[in-house]
Amino acid sequence: MDRMLFTAMSGANQALEQQAVVANNLANVVTPGFRAQLVQMQAAPVAGEGLPTRVSVSATGSGVDWTEGPITHTDRNLDVAMGPNTLLAVQGSDGQEAYTRRGDLQVDSEGAVTVAGLPVIGDGGPMSVPLGSEVSIGSDGTLSVRELGMEPRGLSPVGKLKLVSAEPGSLEAGADGLFRQPADANGVRQQLAADDSLRISPGALEGSNVSPTGAMVAMIDNARRYEMQMKAISSADENAKTANELLALQG
Repeated sequence: MDRMLFTAMSGANQALEQQAVVANNLANVVTPGFRAQLVQMQAAPVAGEGLPTRVSVSATGSGVDWTEGPITHTDRNLDVAMGPNTLLAVQGSDGQEAYTRRGDLQVDSEGAVTVAGLPVIGDGGPMSVPLGSEVSIGSDGTLSVRELGMEPRGLSPVGKLKLVSAEPGSLEAGADGLFRQPADANGVRQQLAADDSLRISPGALEGSNVSPTGAMVAMIDNARRYEMQMKAISSADENAKTANELLALQG
């Protein structure tokens, strides 16, 4: 019976972990530049006395679906769509450099350029623009402003977005939706170098690559698998009770 319980419990736990990831994907179906997260599982032997006949399931990490999302033309000056394998450098909540595909830039009340509330990093650190100025972004990531009183064609460059190139699967996805370099043996994450050859599409925005229909189907599938594992645990309990009753009659 215990083998059946181990199988059912590990399967139920795996279904719950996958359900949490699918729910997070579904919650970000309209988040610009979001990459769907994937759960990686592997069989793990259960250590203990006796023969190694018990096997559980454990999560080995979270993967990312690097398929590009749909491009929508917004004609908004601060919207940018990244090219293939291109990411934008931002300052994470921990103060360290991280990377994102999200391109709906904003200018806060102090003139700082942000995305999702995080400072955008340029060639000289976190970027900022004069308050009240009109901002435009070039295809190479150059930010230019036209301050009040300037001529219509009088644009002044204030910096350049830090654009980096990374192959799919070479970065780690964090719980905050940002990507980072894997840590080395000393636990240090190296920063990627800016690539001046990369190009972006101003006035456009890449959408999430999460399929709402696929995510809903995955949620239903995970719920059914969890229910099946719970039925297996219930059946194991009933079998144990029946076996105990038979042993009591024989005794």
